[in-house]
Amino acid sequence: MSTESRPRALSYDIPHGTARSSADGAAHTIGFELSFPHPLESVWAAVATPAGLRGWLAAADPFEPGPGGAVTLRWLNRGPQGALREGGPASDEGFATAGRITAWSRRRLAEYTVDGRGSFGFTLRGTLDDDRTRVRFRNDFTGDADSLPDTLADWHQHFELLGEELRGRPVDWATWTPARFAELRGEYALSLS
Repeated sequence: MSTESRPRALSYDIPHGTARSSADGAAHTIGFELSFPHPLESVWAAVATPAGLRGWLAAADPFEPGPGGAVTLRWLNRGPQGALREGGPASDEGFATAGRITAWSRRRLAEYTVDGRGSFGFTLRGTLDDDRTRVRFRNDFTGDADSLPDTLADWHQHFELLGEELRGRPVDWATWTPARFAELRGEYALSLS
């Protein structure tokens, strides 16, 4: 078998995220502290442009950069009804969530608020001449506390895919399967119990 036809291994060096819930258990915040050996401009392009987002998170159309701009994310790892895909060809008909860009500071902050995901944002730290960028991620949402392992696993896997996007290897959504998600979900379920 040629090396080009072998499935490539993802690097699993993403640290586990954290979760907090309100006293009544209805509001949740998850966070990740990430560091990527890539310059600020590259990381910004991956988290704040339609082309970058498609390579690791979701198709973004429309995408109007700046505070108040419209955004619709189509989660290509999910079918049109929102369930995780079991493999097979992906299309731009993934699960769509409409929203707004709620905070924006060029090269520093991109925050989105979309249906079903709450608000989530990326705060970037680094300099234009640095070859490493630190990313602080936060997702605030409401819902059942039982969804925390799923939400943490979903973001964790997407951040693994972000690492690959930054290496110039965007995800091929047609080959995506929920196996890694299931593994991560199990790890988070154990850590939260």
